[in-house]
Amino acid sequence: MKIVVTHPTGNRNVRAVISSFEAAGVLAKFCTTLAMDPDSFLVSILPQKLRKEFIRRSYPVNFANIHTRPLLELSRNILPKIGFKGAIAHETGFASVDKVYGDLDKATAAYLSVLLHQQDVDAVYAYEDGALETFTRAKALGLKCIYDLPIAYWETLRGLMFEEAERLPAWVTTLGGAINDSKEKLERKTRELELADVVVGPGKFVLDSLPAWAEGKQLIMSPFGSPEARSMTEVPEDLDTSRPLRVLFAGSLGQRKGLGDLFAAVKMLDPKKIELVVMGSLIAPLEFYKSELSNFTYERGRPNAQVLELMRSCDVFCLPSIVEGRALVMQEAMSQGLPLLITPNTGGEDLIIDGETGFLVPIRSPEAIAEKLNWYVNNRETTKIMGQKAKIHSAKYTWKGYGDQIVAELSGLNAE
Repeated sequence: MKIVVTHPTGNRNVRAVISSFEAAGVLAKFCTTLAMDPDSFLVSILPQKLRKEFIRRSYPVNFANIHTRPLLELSRNILPKIGFKGAIAHETGFASVDKVYGDLDKATAAYLSVLLHQQDVDAVYAYEDGALETFTRAKALGLKCIYDLPIAYWETLRGLMFEEAERLPAWVTTLGGAINDSKEKLERKTRELELADVVVGPGKFVLDSLPAWAEGKQLIMSPFGSPEARSMTEVPEDLDTSRPLRVLFAGSLGQRKGLGDLFAAVKMLDPKKIELVVMGSLIAPLEFYKSELSNFTYERGRPNAQVLELMRSCDVFCLPSIVEGRALVMQEAMSQGLPLLITPNTGGEDLIIDGETGFLVPIRSPEAIAEKLNWYVNNRETTKIMGQKAKIHSAKYTWKGYGDQIVAELSGLNAE
């Protein structure tokens, strides 16, 4: 079996997939926008800061197995920095994320015919919003279509978001672009799923979100990997129970991630016993969030190493999301010794061993969040022990395991 993988930006889960595919000998080609060979002479002579930026666009596969389409992605990254922010406007900007996805999708579809003359190809592996043209061409060529869905299917996502807009109207502006997607974009998503033979998702919530008409497709659930944890034998630091419990929320500051419910929960608790730390990108002005809850500490986004450092200064990680795919930040927090307080809709239900690695609470339930936070406040020593158990549990999820499981479950695809 040989598979063509296509994705514009090659995030962490994409890298794991192509790495496992190449190791298994099934990667025909990885089609992306920008890619750099870290061993090239050009990269070696760049200034250190610029070199680091370019190396971010390198991939853990043989460079000869990468096919690029760089122009539009370069425009998306450069134009806003020189004042042309309209170029990346949602859907309409000529260098928007949507246009970048669409451009690579069309280019990959055209490239398939060329690639088939060079080597055997059995399937294409594409991601939501960047699969329609590739899948359409693949079907015409008799290839299987593998669809990676990193977040809940659009009908489920939009349904939940419109309910949130009605439930918490003050938070509407923080719901993000999903509720503003055009009819054409939504129709593309539907058609992508229709063409798919296999659907890959990172957790139960994503696969459960699929419509009933997709039940006959092969489904693969493979959870994302965790970052490397600190030493498993590390002795917990002495616990100062005189200070407030530090509860961390990390992610974009919107109600899709349940931030309004977390704020409501914290209002129910003694402010002398709990400190809420909120880190991430602002969707509304900071004044809006302070008007909803005055006593929280805001931390801006930062490089991953500094995020992990901030996590280690906290006691509990809370993410009461309404809809996700599988929030990687949960496993990052666990790897740094934090127990969780999450909803099933985070996609991380399997991360919770109740009362040992954290707690699950229903969506839209500030009361349930407050109850569990208060439990953490009153059980500080146990909370610390739970953090160590969470660290051990998170280490069971590896990126190699994520990619290898997908390879294993696809192994019989050609025989069908």
